[in-house]
Amino acid sequence: MSQAICFTNVSKRHAGHDVLAALNLDVPRGSLFGLAGVNGAGKTTLLRCLLDFCALDEGSIEIFGASHRVPASRAPLAFLPERFTPPPHLTGDEFLKFVVKLQDQSYDRAAAVRMLQAMDLEESALNRTVRHYSKGMTQKLGLAATFLIRKDLYVLDEPTSGLDPRARMRLKEHLLALRGEGATVLLTSHTLADIDELCDQMAILHGGRLVFSGSPAGCRSHFGADSLEAAFMTATTPCTNPISA
Repeated sequence: MSQAICFTNVSKRHAGHDVLAALNLDVPRGSLFGLAGVNGAGKTTLLRCLLDFCALDEGSIEIFGASHRVPASRAPLAFLPERFTPPPHLTGDEFLKFVVKLQDQSYDRAAAVRMLQAMDLEESALNRTVRHYSKGMTQKLGLAATFLIRKDLYVLDEPTSGLDPRARMRLKEHLLALRGEGATVLLTSHTLADIDELCDQMAILHGGRLVFSGSPAGCRSHFGADSLEAAFMTATTPCTNPISA
């Protein structure tokens, strides 16, 4: 399987501290890939580097074979940040129109309604200003906007944040459907059960270093654990050696 993203010897330092240290990681094309780690492990920094929001100190990143520094390389990519904050004065409809226009695509309200329903958000939300949304509604709007623009690669930072159980299930169904259509999804999550259920590949970062890369089943097997949570606990203890499985 060819690679959607290749991180090669990626290093990033801040104030003399290694935020990312010589990280090598491939995200296969057409995979659902989960990135796990404790707070401060380097997950968000890795995504910021991928999106060229911050410069690398060493290494390189390729998106579908093109350098991430070339703006065109990011054209097949849609990104939803962990702290998604749409302009509060816009209605849901206005925000979706704005996002679609930025992509030089035509806005289809019927398609927008279907996407809202797929994220378990009522059509009436389109007519309300975002300042009146709850956290969960705001997250659903962000997800709907991200998926409404059809892309080959979706990068989602904690996409289930603020979602109720029903919306989480709807999101999982949509992610699996995207994989079935050949899209690639790279997501971060603190909910290891979601990674175990959804992802065919995963990686664990700890202290800016890769301590595991492989399948969820391979992670459980390598660390001799009955659950991914138990494997994660072992992987993030001091002196754990990096492993691929």
